[in-house]
Amino acid sequence: MVRKETRLREDQLEQLTAVTRKLNRRKRGGERITENTLIRVAVDLLLSQSEQLSGATEAQLRESLSFGSDRVTE
Repeated sequence: MVRKETRLREDQLEQLTAVTRKLNRRKRGGERITENTLIRVAVDLLLSQSEQLSGATEAQLRESLSFGSDRVTE
C-alpha cells in the first residue's frame, strides 16, 4: 500500500469513526476494520463509478453520482 494523506470534514471523520466502531462491534474475529479500511472501500466504489463523474466542484461531482449536495458544508 502507498501512503496518501487526505483532509476530511469534521462530520465525515465523526461518522467514519462511528461506522468503524459499529462494524467492529458486530463482527466476530478476523481482520480489524479501521477508518482507513472504509476509506479504501469508498475509493474503490468511487472508481467503479468514475464514468458517471462530471463537474468542476465537489458539489457538482457529488451531484453527478446522485449524492446531492445537502451534506456539503464547505
